[in-house]
Amino acid sequence: MWHGHTISVIFPTYNERDSIYNEIRACLATGCVDEVVVVNNNAAPGTSEEVARTSAREVFEPRQGYGFAIQRGLREAQGDYLVISEPDGTFKQQDVFKLLAYADDFDIVLGTRTARELIWKGANMGAFLRWGNWAVAKLTEFLFNTTNLTDVGCTLRLIKREHLTRIQPHFRVGGSHFGPEMMVLSAIAGLRLIQIPVNYKPRVGHSAVTGDLRKALILGCRMILMILRLRLMSYMGRVRIDPPIDEPPPRPLP
Repeated sequence: MWHGHTISVIFPTYNERDSIYNEIRACLATGCVDEVVVVNNNAAPGTSEEVARTSAREVFEPRQGYGFAIQRGLREAQGDYLVISEPDGTFKQQDVFKLLAYADDFDIVLGTRTARELIWKGANMGAFLRWGNWAVAKLTEFLFNTTNLTDVGCTLRLIKREHLTRIQPHFRVGGSHFGPEMMVLSAIAGLRLIQIPVNYKPRVGHSAVTGDLRKALILGCRMILMILRLRLMSYMGRVRIDPPIDEPPPRPLP
């Protein structure tokens, strides 16, 4: 719990059998996390047995895809503050405190992995991925007039439940470009958002997407097309997210 608010952490898992046990333990060891929800997205054999060794709650999502897994976790989690992370060893679970430190002032707190000082030796954040994430983030920042953005692919983030319910009906992406969709919808909704640097460590095992340069390039193109599509749709009024009754209308997009 944090300042009277319950905290849920969501772990989507597909190929993290060898790391998920330690990551769940590290998450619970922070002392502020009330529940860990593991979304088994057709995960590697043996994953469920590793989760069963902890107090985490495992749910199953039959539709393959990063976005589908996270969306299932967001529906299942019970906390007031919902934190999305990864169980692959790339994040320091203690960085949840960085997100929580900004939760009083912001509706959604996003992590960025592009701060050079926090990229650990051996992490999969070479020049192509680092500057590619930065460029697409800057495109998003420009098109939606947001705060400073430097990463579109970082999973680690926190959103308050009352604001999730506003953007959740507009989720359409079930694949690996779900992260920027959530970011853009938050901007369209006028949520107060901020992006802060987090640690980025070497992955345990192999990534099926960012470990392949060709797949990473295709994913980047999908992100750009999705961002441009949402900008056009918001301009035409086809994506409209009403504010809560007790809040003023969000500032208009440029």
